Amino acid sequence: MSTPPMRIHLHDPEATLNLGRRLAECLVREHIRPAILLHGDLGAGKTTLIRGLVPALPGGADAEVSSPSFNIVNLYPTTPATAHFDLYRLEGLGLEGDLEEQLHDPDLLRLVEWAEYLAPGDHPDDLLSLTWEPCSRGRTLSLHARGEQGTRLLECLRSLLPASDRITHGRH
Repeated sequence: MSTPPMRIHLHDPEATLNLGRRLAECLVREHIRPAILLHGDLGAGKTTLIRGLVPALPGGADAEVSSPSFNIVNLYPTTPATAHFDLYRLEGLGLEGDLEEQLHDPDLLRLVEWAEYLAPGDHPDDLLSLTWEPCSRGRTLSLHARGEQGTRLLECLRSLLPASDRITHGRH
C-alpha cells in the first residue's frame, strides 16, 4: 500500500502545533501507531509539532512535553502510550537494548526527533517521515509514508488539511 508524498507549508509555530493536533486526531480515529520520524535542523519545529500532538491524545493533558535531549526518550501517559525519542546525542552510535526495543514496539506511539541519525536498518516498518525545510516564510514540510499504518495516517492528514496549505509544485 503506498500513497504519494505530500508537501505542506507551515506559516508559523501555531500552524505546526495545529498539524500536531491533526496527527493526534488521525491516530485516534484510525486506531494506528506508526512510528513518526522527524527530520530537520535545530529549531525547525520538531518539538513544537510534538507539543501539539501529545496533549491532543487521550490522557495527554497530564503529559509535560519537553525535548528528551539528555534522557534520549521520554514516555508520556497517553493512550496509546507515547515514546518521544531525541537522537541528537546518538549521532553515529546506533540504538541498543531498551531503546531499540521501544523503537520497534508496535504498542507504543513512537515519535523520533533527529531521525536522520537512525541507521536505515533501524527504521520501523510502518512509519510517517516528516522533513522540515526552511523557506522564505515559515517552513516547508515533506511527508512520506511507508507501510499500511503510515499510509493510512498520511491519507487521513490529507483529508483534514486545507488544500491551501498543500504545495503542489514549486517552493513557498
